[in-house]
Amino acid sequence: MQFSAQEDIEVPIDTVFTMISDFERFERMALRRGIEVRRIADSAVPQTGTAWETEFKIRGKPRQIAIEMTEYDSPSLMRFISSSKGMNGDTVVELLALSQRRTRLRIETSLGAKTLPARLLLQSLKLGQSRFRRQFHTRLSEFARDMEERHLHGA
Repeated sequence: MQFSAQEDIEVPIDTVFTMISDFERFERMALRRGIEVRRIADSAVPQTGTAWETEFKIRGKPRQIAIEMTEYDSPSLMRFISSSKGMNGDTVVELLALSQRRTRLRIETSLGAKTLPARLLLQSLKLGQSRFRRQFHTRLSEFARDMEERHLHGA
């Protein structure tokens, strides 16, 4: 299953890249949503090889996902590979400078199943795919507007 979304943001590319590579902020956001996150790294500086272990519940069952950043090319690209007991994921975050003050943020994710239960989960996601895609686009749009506000107010 693959899905992608993009948003144009009224913020310079370097600033957008700094904001999306603020992993401590994303870790705090995940913790507030009940997702356990543990970074496995010697450095607080974002770099290829940075990895996380996460645990959360989906449909009442605890799930563990390992995530590793496999590419980090400032200010234009980050790639994350994720794996769990039954699924693999590949997420690419790309930035493109449209002008000095405008950036296009594109996120593309693909999920693949390794086990029968994971295939069933993916199949159920595919059945609700249009709703899922709409939510993904809405969240990315909200995230983009939040970055514009943070940039505008210097936060």
